[in-house]
Amino acid sequence: MIAIAILAIWFANSFLTDRFVESTRTRAELRQQLYAGAILSELQRNSVVPLLLARDPVLISALEARDFSASSQRLISFVDEIGAAAITLLDMDGRTVAATEREELGTDFSETPFFTEALDTSGTVFTLVPTDTGTYQASFSRVVRVGPQPLGVIQVEVDLAQFERRWRGTTAAVVVTDATDRVIISTEPRWRGKPLEEALEGLPVPSALQRALQTAGAFSRDPEPDWVSGAALMQLEARVPFRGWKLVSFTSYESVRERVNGVLALIITVFALALALGFYLLNRRATVRSLLFQRESAALRRLNDRLSAEIAERKRVQEELKETEQSLAQSSKLAALGEMSAAVSHELNQPLAAMKTYLAGAKLLLQRHRAEEALSSFQRIDDLIERMGAITRQLKSYARKGDEAFEVFDLRAALSSALTLMEPTLRQESVRLTTTVPDFPVPIQADRLRLEQVVINLVRNAIDAMRGQEVRELEILVAAGEEAVIAVRDTGHGLDDPDQLFEPFYTTKKPGEGVGLGLAISSGIVHDLGGRLTARNAARGGAVFEVRLPRLDNRLDAAE
Repeated sequence: MIAIAILAIWFANSFLTDRFVESTRTRAELRQQLYAGAILSELQRNSVVPLLLARDPVLISALEARDFSASSQRLISFVDEIGAAAITLLDMDGRTVAATEREELGTDFSETPFFTEALDTSGTVFTLVPTDTGTYQASFSRVVRVGPQPLGVIQVEVDLAQFERRWRGTTAAVVVTDATDRVIISTEPRWRGKPLEEALEGLPVPSALQRALQTAGAFSRDPEPDWVSGAALMQLEARVPFRGWKLVSFTSYESVRERVNGVLALIITVFALALALGFYLLNRRATVRSLLFQRESAALRRLNDRLSAEIAERKRVQEELKETEQSLAQSSKLAALGEMSAAVSHELNQPLAAMKTYLAGAKLLLQRHRAEEALSSFQRIDDLIERMGAITRQLKSYARKGDEAFEVFDLRAALSSALTLMEPTLRQESVRLTTTVPDFPVPIQADRLRLEQVVINLVRNAIDAMRGQEVRELEILVAAGEEAVIAVRDTGHGLDDPDQLFEPFYTTKKPGEGVGLGLAISSGIVHDLGGRLTARNAARGGAVFEVRLPRLDNRLDAAE
C-alpha cells in the first residue's frame, strides 16, 4: 500500500502540474485577447466622435456667432452618451470656449500637438502626450469647418485609466506599450513612461506576486518561465491593431502549486485513512463478530415486542372499526334522506312555477270570458300534475340501472315538449329563443320523461344566467351525426369553474335560489341514458351545454 501511495503521488504531481500549468496559460491567453479587444473597441468608438461633433450644427453656429453659453452643457450631454473622458471645443486661437471640464474654460492650447496637428490636416488626429501625474492623455481631435473655412478644433479624450482600474483586481501584471516600446498603460504605476525592458530591470514585480512565485520553478518539469526581478512569470504578448501598440501580461503560477498540493494532500489522506482502516479491521475482527451476534439477539427481542404490540393494537382498531361502521351507516341514511329531499324539491320546483304561470293566465282568460282558452291552460296544468307524479316515481328509481322506461322516440318531439313547458317562463323573462333542428326525424332510445327534465333544467339555468343581461338570446341546436346532440347556448356571464359544475350542491346562485343539484342530477340522467353532458364557455360570450346521446340509426346527417 505504501509503494502504491508513492507511485500515485509521483504520477499525480507530474500529471496535475502539467495540466494546471497549461490551463493557467490558456486562461492568460484568453484574458489577454479580451483586454486587447477592449482597448481597440474603446479607441475605435472614440475616434468616430470628433467627426460627428465637427458636423454638429449647434457647435458650428456657436463658433460662427461666438456665443458659447450653451455649448459646454451640450458637450456634457454627449459625454454621458458616449462615455468619453472629456470633450473640449477650441476656437482658432487655441482658446477653450466650451468643455465638459469647467475649469478648462479659457485655457490656451494653441501650442499643444492635438491643436496644431488638427489644423494641419483635414482628418482626425490622434495624440498621446504624458501628463504631470505620470499618466498619458490620449485624444482624438479634428478641425471644425464650414466649407473650406476652419472655425475651431474639437478634442475628445480617451479614458485610458479605466483599463488600469479594471486590471488591478487580477493576479497578472499587464502593460500596454506603443510603437517605441514605451509603457503607456500599466497595473504598476512606476513602469509608465519607460521602455519595457528598462522598467523590468529596474523595478521589482508587485510583492504579492513575488512571494507567490519564488518557488514556481521547483515543481514543474518544464514550465519555461520568464524571470523578472528574481520571480518566475509567464510572459505573453498580444498585438493591439492600433499604431503598433502591444499588450504584454506577466501571469504567475500562483494557483498551480496550491491546486496540486491540495490534490496531493487529498491522496495522502485517503491512503492514510485506508492504512489505518486496515489495521483497525484486523484488530477488531473478533470484537465485531461478537457485537454482531449481540445485535441480532437484541433485534429479535425488539421484533417480538413489536409484534405483541401490533397484535394488541390490531384488536383495539377492530373494535373501534365496528363502532365507526355503525355510526357511518346511520350517517349515510341521514345523508341519503337529505339528498332525496333536496332532489324532490329541485325537480318539482319547475313544474310548480309553470303551473303558477298557467293559473295566472287562466284567471285572466276567465275574467275576459275566454273560457275555451282557459280550459287549454287547465289541461296543461293537468299534464304538469301528471308529470309531477311521474317525477316522484322516477326519483324512487334513480339508484336502479335498467331500461324498463326506455322507448324509441323522436328527439325533436322531446325538445318540443320541453320548450312548451318553458314557453311561459321564456315569454315572461323576455328571452329570444332560436331553435335549429333537422328536417328529418332523429330517433333515439331513452327515457323520454327524464330527457325532457334534463332539457328543462338546462333551459332554466340558461334563463337564470341571463337575468340582468341586456341581450337575452337562447339558441338550441339539434344535430344528428354519429351521435344525437342537443346544444344549448345562452348569452349570460359564462362559467367561472367548469370543473366543479357537475358536483352535487355546487351552485353560483344566491341562497334560496338553488341547492346545486340540478346539473348533478342532469349529468347522472344523461349518463344513465348512455350519453354524456359537457359544458364550456362560448367564444362570443355565455355558456354552451351539450347533451350527447347514442343515435338509433347510423345516418350521418346534421342540421346546418
